[in-house]
Amino acid sequence: MSHPQNMYIHLKGLKFYAYHGVFDQEHRVGAEYSVDLRLKTDFSQAAETDELEGTVNYGEVFQAVKAEMMIPSKLLEHVAGRIAQRLLHDFPTVEEVRIAVYKQNPPMGADCQQTGVEATYQRKS
Repeated sequence: MSHPQNMYIHLKGLKFYAYHGVFDQEHRVGAEYSVDLRLKTDFSQAAETDELEGTVNYGEVFQAVKAEMMIPSKLLEHVAGRIAQRLLHDFPTVEEVRIAVYKQNPPMGADCQQTGVEATYQRKS
């Protein structure tokens, strides 16, 4: 089997109810959030063997993201950074994390479906 140059695992539209925001009301009432992830990792072993040991366990990734989402923060930028660093720490085979965090119906005095941030973090060599 040929070996692809780049391999990515995607988790899109992870849903959470959390308490992030600058305003006190946001910490009391909370809001709906969604998270999209793209994890760069070599899963060629799993592609060949059909065994979980050769890839990243999606359920464990979700639990790590959930734990970080439950820690109230003022800024989505901070939340995204914490999640990415946690994933790079907890999953040594992940080389890169692209993360997007969105707040649904943000309290900004405008009709806006969602606001969010996106960043790409790479493992330091």
